[in-house]
Amino acid sequence: MLNRVVLIGRLTKDPELRHTQGSEPKAVANFSLAVDRNYKNSNGEKETDFFDIVAWRHRAEFVSNYFKKGQLVCVEGRLQRESWTGKDEVKRTVYRIVAENCYFCDSKKSQAGEQSKIEDDNDDLPI
Repeated sequence: MLNRVVLIGRLTKDPELRHTQGSEPKAVANFSLAVDRNYKNSNGEKETDFFDIVAWRHRAEFVSNYFKKGQLVCVEGRLQRESWTGKDEVKRTVYRIVAENCYFCDSKKSQAGEQSKIEDDNDDLPI
């Protein structure tokens, strides 16, 4: 069986980093990608899909340190479904992409100053 997702899009805001509680806290970062569709709708406009992404451990630290709102990035991962029943007894379901690899997609020339230097150090390295 296969559960594989590859997305290239722009961050809608800076990633949010937090740490789990417990004896061995783990870093977790949440962010969202805006991904344009390859076609235009009947009004001649491109439509955009928004995907929620979660990254864990060292990937979470990486994306929170180097990914910024508006950057073009690639995320490889898997689709994960979570279901629960809320306090109001309503069943809820959410789908998220769990990031397994994260890459910069902007060209070095399009990134400013220090951000370009950071990318130089991370070229072609899956995170």
